[in-house]
Order: sequence, then C-alpha cells, then structure tokens
Amino acid sequence: MDFLLLLPHGQRIVLEVDGSQHYTRDHGWTPDTSKYAEMMAGDRDLKLRDYEVFRFGHDELRNENAAHALLEQFLPELFQRYRVVT
Repeated sequence: MDFLLLLPHGQRIVLEVDGSQHYTRDHGWTPDTSKYAEMMAGDRDLKLRDYEVFRFGHDELRNENAAHALLEQFLPELFQRYRVVT
C-alpha cells in the first residue's frame, strides 16, 4: 500500500498509485495478467478486513498541476464521505 489514512471511528483508507509494474513484466513491455490478478486479490483481502481501497493510475499524478487538481477534488469528497472535519 502506498498510503494509509487512519480516520476517526476506526475507518481505514488505502490509497494506491499504480504504475505499469503492477500489471506488466519485462520492464513494462508485456502485459501480465497474473500480476494484475494478484493485485486484485490483495484488494479483496484488504476490503474483507474493512479497508477501503482507492487506486490512482500513475499517469493521473505524473503532471504536478493535474495531480493537484485531481487531489483537490478527490480528498474533500473522500473526507465528506467519511465525515472527517477538515
């Protein structure tokens, strides 16, 4: 997991940033469905243990301005959903 947010009332949020290493082999050249399946199994395991998982693609966060805009929208919505006062 890339980031773990421990919120009030025992709420646990996992933020993942996925680059091509999560679903390819040969340094990003060949799709690898077994790596992808392993990642999905990990998500299911976390969810069964009451973690909420949110994934971002590496390309969404590559550009600093675009990443800032995305997170400015996402984080307040996330905190509103879990009723975290900011």
